[in-house]
Amino acid sequence: MKTVPGPTNRVVVVGAGLSGLAAALHLAGRGRAVTVLERDPGPGGRAGRVERKGYLLDTGPTVLTMPSILRDTFGAVGAELSEELPLTRLDPAYVAQFADGSTLPVHTDAAAMTDAVREFAGPAEAAGYVRLREWLTRLYRTEFSRFIDSNIDSPLGMLRPELARLVALGGFRRLDPKIGSFLSDERLKRVFTFQALYAGESPMRALALYAVISYMDTVGGVYFPPGGVAALPQALARVAAANGVAFHYGDPVNALERDGDRIRAVRTAGGERHPCDAVVLTTEPPESYRLLGRHPKRPVPLRPAPSALILHTGGPGEHSGIGHHTISFGEGWASTFDELISTGRRMTDPSLLITRPTATDPGLAPPGRQLFSILAPVPNLDRGPADWTADAGPYAEEILSVARERLLPDFEPEFTEVISPADWADRGLVAGTPFGYAHSFGQTGPFRPRNFPRGTENVVLAGGGTVPGVGVPTVLISGRLAADRITGTPMRGAEANR
Repeated sequence: MKTVPGPTNRVVVVGAGLSGLAAALHLAGRGRAVTVLERDPGPGGRAGRVERKGYLLDTGPTVLTMPSILRDTFGAVGAELSEELPLTRLDPAYVAQFADGSTLPVHTDAAAMTDAVREFAGPAEAAGYVRLREWLTRLYRTEFSRFIDSNIDSPLGMLRPELARLVALGGFRRLDPKIGSFLSDERLKRVFTFQALYAGESPMRALALYAVISYMDTVGGVYFPPGGVAALPQALARVAAANGVAFHYGDPVNALERDGDRIRAVRTAGGERHPCDAVVLTTEPPESYRLLGRHPKRPVPLRPAPSALILHTGGPGEHSGIGHHTISFGEGWASTFDELISTGRRMTDPSLLITRPTATDPGLAPPGRQLFSILAPVPNLDRGPADWTADAGPYAEEILSVARERLLPDFEPEFTEVISPADWADRGLVAGTPFGYAHSFGQTGPFRPRNFPRGTENVVLAGGGTVPGVGVPTVLISGRLAADRITGTPMRGAEANR
């Protein structure tokens, strides 16, 4: 593995999002003097927090999986996850709601889910689920430690025994037919393939190896911290500061001071100069390359994933029959992905992720109130240009009408807050999407923008725009992979069993 040559005692991390915080903790735990520079008033990045009328909103991710990676991140400086950020395991992880009126609780306990599938679709599908779960587990164990949780310098680095096992498991087949080899019920297939959208692909086109995302939530489990997902970066920053990491907020980085192939200092818009031996850039890829003064050479431009419109809303009521996460599927399926990815149109038959965080933490809303976050996938600004400044409000009303018809017939909102692709674009996110670049084969692993860019010998990238990719677990891993590029990989026990 290629690493930064020369001294690496002083490291500047640009960005206090999840990847930057993870990099800072791993570097601090390895004895480096770390400074984090963040343009916002506090930590979090996309995993932010706003307050509206007494409601506390997570402005970024709402699904939290893989607590082992969180433990590894906090443990980099000897902190305990259970003490710093106790997590509640959601059971069920989701409730799947279908257009025919049927519902399925998605349990991560094997016996409970087998019984639920048997009741939902019969004994043959239950047996298929058991085989699917075994396959997902083998896929994860084959794929994770060698292809997700490690730095690979070139495509040749994939030529490992695990690659042959991944091929034998069918990882390079298409996702939808591979899941169909275990399950025939089309509703069940959706439960284990909708995660392809997180990777920016249709289940009909995505590689089966992306079923590892399904493993993370349907087998590994979905969790929630007190205070919402935004409590995670707050806890990471608090622990980092307690272990000597210096934070500077509210002042964006605008230049890297170069001496030959090395960056000697990072400069901010406010005129501050921070000397360094190495730099971790967690900014969006276009901004990172602007700071570096170069662009990666690719024969085909990178393709962004679809975007999302998120409607936060709250109001009075118990709504006790609605779980923490509900996936409400429309009747259309292949047509939905065709609209979002190929033709750049909004869904004519929407599938929605409806989150009620107050089901787990009532303190996120005023007494007697419930908070909902409704996520509707939409085309990114490259594929489906739109005037979201004008369209966001009316489309949010449409989505709320769909949610009320399917799940919330008596809900009377007393506030709404909408985040659209225009808002993501204002934050500098590529093509107005929080999901970054799609995970097609040509944009995965060593084919994804590398975290050790050419042209400088002491700058490393982290975040969803580089390896291993988008999502809370993977951006946390990206921070550690960046730290490994600077310090070398420390000894870690039982990696493959995490």
